[in-house]
Amino acid sequence: MTVADIKLNSGQKIPQIGLGLWQVKDLNDVETSVKTALEAGYTHFDSAQAYGNEGMLAEALNKAGTKREDVFITTKISVAHFAPFLVKSSFDKSLKKLETDYVDLLLLHFPVTLLRNHAWHDLEDIHEAGKAKSIGVSNFTINHLEELLAESKIVPALNQVELHVYLQQPELLAYCRDKGIAVEAYSPLAHGYGMDDPVLAAIATKHHKSSAQVMLRWCIEKGTIPLPKSTHAERIKENMAIFDFSLDEDDMNKLTALDKNYHTCWDPTNVK
Repeated sequence: MTVADIKLNSGQKIPQIGLGLWQVKDLNDVETSVKTALEAGYTHFDSAQAYGNEGMLAEALNKAGTKREDVFITTKISVAHFAPFLVKSSFDKSLKKLETDYVDLLLLHFPVTLLRNHAWHDLEDIHEAGKAKSIGVSNFTINHLEELLAESKIVPALNQVELHVYLQQPELLAYCRDKGIAVEAYSPLAHGYGMDDPVLAAIATKHHKSSAQVMLRWCIEKGTIPLPKSTHAERIKENMAIFDFSLDEDDMNKLTALDKNYHTCWDPTNVK
């Protein structure tokens, strides 16, 4: 199964689906999930300092015999490390855990008040040093991005946010598209919320797919990069099987009507 790529403003290509590793803290689970994902065609793995599994990801990739250049690795600076003297040192520790001298994508995990712009300048330095091929942000709203762009040297390559059919964020998507910032969708399955919705189920039946696959395909049709998370082999494989069908205009209109601005994770809207 061929996975599409999206070209970032850094010039780098990112696979349009990745395996999310949030809350996967057991080494055996990481190894099994990564092995299954690789066999299913995934090459994109999303970790973070806060997840506590960067080292486990490295072990899993090593055990699978994967070449570094054949995978796309993301990690994120934890909110605990946003202070100017901690960003770079914490990232160096991440590189050691990941057993690599660079990551494909490095993100600021959350728009921490007062510290986010200083932390971004450190990411710019890391990028210029070649330790991160692309840099970006996570959980940033339009207001946070406007503030960042006003004083940054580098436009973020990507913004990773919660995004699914029940939280569609059209204004943010349009803003990022206008600025050349790609959007990654975490929690694209809304943690199972609304999976039995009759509209979703009817579209799934029409395409001989599951409701989860329709939700992920919606992310693809929107030009975003979904990061489904699972430790179950069959679901990992199912989540990848979304590149052999497409949603038509009627499907998309019906799915648009499902938007409830429903957050299943942290909501950065009121972060100043």
